Amino acid sequence: MAAAFRGRCFSPVRLCRTAWRGSNRHYRAALCTELKQPLVIEEVAPRPVLPHEVRADVHFCGLNFADILVCRGQYQKRPSLPFTPGMEFAGIVLETGADVSTVKEGDRVVGMGSFNNMAEQCIMDQKTLWKVPEEVSLRDAAILPVTYNTALLALEHRARTQPGETVLVTAAAGATGLAVIDLATNILQAKVIAAAGSDEKCKLAMQRGAQWSVNYSQGSLKEAVRKLVGNGGVDVVIDNVGGDIFLEALRCLAWEGRIVVVGFAGGTIPSVPANLLLLKNISTMGLYMSRYHDENFPVYYESLSSSLRYCQEGRIQPHLGAVFKLEEVNDAFHYVMQRRSTGKVVISLK
Repeated sequence: MAAAFRGRCFSPVRLCRTAWRGSNRHYRAALCTELKQPLVIEEVAPRPVLPHEVRADVHFCGLNFADILVCRGQYQKRPSLPFTPGMEFAGIVLETGADVSTVKEGDRVVGMGSFNNMAEQCIMDQKTLWKVPEEVSLRDAAILPVTYNTALLALEHRARTQPGETVLVTAAAGATGLAVIDLATNILQAKVIAAAGSDEKCKLAMQRGAQWSVNYSQGSLKEAVRKLVGNGGVDVVIDNVGGDIFLEALRCLAWEGRIVVVGFAGGTIPSVPANLLLLKNISTMGLYMSRYHDENFPVYYESLSSSLRYCQEGRIQPHLGAVFKLEEVNDAFHYVMQRRSTGKVVISLK
């Protein structure tokens, strides 16, 4: 799969990005035309906006592991081919539908929702847009929607993390892992143990605010955590990895500890040994962030609103790992798939 995305770059296409209203000017978009094959860059004709919709000029689009999975046909949602990946963006409002009242032309916004944002232009339901405060750059804003929404919902809404508690986060140098460290340390006043697969990644996690770090490629995660906090264990685990790392992290929990399953970056979905839940009164729970859009929209919306506010106040510091141009999108996919990325990877459309 990695080879399929490698080495496919495309020449940029010069486009005019003005006079969108009533215009039929084309724009560039990354398209998945065949599963498990490189994306292609094509010019796409814009469609009219519906009354509740907003057309935006995309400046930055976040790249998430879900984008890779959906282009392999392995994600929960399976859009019809061809489709444009990209679940989040930051940009400027170009046009609004007749019934739109939340934003206006020229507003700086972030958006999060269905796959369609990895393009120079996108159309979104007004409900899935948030205004970006003047103090927050569009680049920083593009880092927030998926990773910070996931991290905050996992820590606060699901695990109910309290000040002074100890949080263990796996894949700690990834985009979501660093968001967990940022929010747990600076907003929730918790202590964080960052677990990652290399000394370099552990060092980054410490620089971003973790109190301790563990390189789980060098030995037992459970034993390393025990040496740090004793036999009592940790209060909360946010697991991004799955497999054996999840099982070790589960054994790190204290009495009435909580573990939140966020993803399976390691590629293996583990089975939960229920006897461990009983012995320590442990709670095991999952987080599928996008589901809140349909099941509990106020929680979904308020979570990102909070992250934007924290960023505006300077209380959190989103970490940008790498920036790729649209024509380098296949290189960006390969970069993430090879686990070379730390922090957030974004596609720049400018």
